[in-house]
Amino acid sequence: MRKSKPKILVVDDEKAIRKSIREILEFEDFEVMEAEDGQTGMELAVQGKFDIVLSDVKMPKMDGMELLKNIQEKSPETVFIVMSGHGTIETAVEAVKNGAYDYLAKPIDLNRLLVSVRNALDKNLLVQETKTLRKKIYKGTEIIGQSPAIVEVLSMINKVATTDARVLITGENGTGKELVARMIHERSKRSQGPLIEVNCAAIPSELIESELFGHEKGSFTSAIAQKKGKFELAEGGTLFLDEIGDMSLSAQAKVLRALQENKIQRVGGDKDIPVNVRVLAATNKDLKKEIEKGNFREDLYHRLSVIRIQVPPLRERIDDIPLLVEYFNHWICREMGITEKKFTPEAIQELQNLTWPGNVRELRNMIERLIILCSDTIDASDVKKHA
Repeated sequence: MRKSKPKILVVDDEKAIRKSIREILEFEDFEVMEAEDGQTGMELAVQGKFDIVLSDVKMPKMDGMELLKNIQEKSPETVFIVMSGHGTIETAVEAVKNGAYDYLAKPIDLNRLLVSVRNALDKNLLVQETKTLRKKIYKGTEIIGQSPAIVEVLSMINKVATTDARVLITGENGTGKELVARMIHERSKRSQGPLIEVNCAAIPSELIESELFGHEKGSFTSAIAQKKGKFELAEGGTLFLDEIGDMSLSAQAKVLRALQENKIQRVGGDKDIPVNVRVLAATNKDLKKEIEKGNFREDLYHRLSVIRIQVPPLRERIDDIPLLVEYFNHWICREMGITEKKFTPEAIQELQNLTWPGNVRELRNMIERLIILCSDTIDASDVKKHA
């Protein structure tokens, strides 16, 4: 279901045609704007995001074919439909070859127009949904690399995924600990169940227990209704406790009880609620040092770390950088709807020379920056300039 009216731009130098098309489209509950020539149409298209552009071919200042080309470059997700009173098969073929979705001959058959517009919107919606799905796939399912350190991580994932063993994933920020957790879940017998993620560092200590275990109505001032916690929401699936080293000691005690007894109590409640959840945890801290400082419970550490997976920093796997660059280049350009950029061998070498304190996350951001700011070929000077 669409959250807002689809926006359509009608570009034609004949006022009567614009008016008739606008009236029928507004009657069908579309939001419509008009432009009397290609130049004005281009200016409006740049200012506002349109789902569809309906454009005449022969117009003053800028014709429809030039407008099509410009919109393809600046807003490739916008669907373009060409209209022409000088219709020939050659014009139609040229328009479609240049990226137009459809070609309508004048005088416009309004029923044919509505069919074309609705089909174009369906196509646009499908494209957006596909992009969203690709983004989810891109975001969550692949660890890229062939270095010995990454091969070892992948081997560990394959060994533990099919069990219900708890796993403690350690590594610096940006190394991909959440990807490890996601891969373990997706390859486990719980893959059809939910994967619920909790960033323990992002939740205030006074709220973490309510977030994890839920609360009963009236248990505290803002508890206006009963709420299920993450343990209950992850029933039958996996609960991923990210940055668990930042969890408060009181919450740690309750997590320990949940792991020992497979049951929880909501904040403000006294009823035991059974839970069937696999717990994965991750941290960028040295938990043994945190135990010595009194910041982390040793008994919880042993409960969580049945299996330990150490994700290596990028500086220890620089041989994977060419593969990572290729991967990020492909997906980022695909998301932007542009042709993939070319990274020269010298650019790759320059990337391998950097220290990467932010690890793979920093590399990904760097590749996106280079794609946005540089020309079609990215060389070592580009890397030095934007590093």
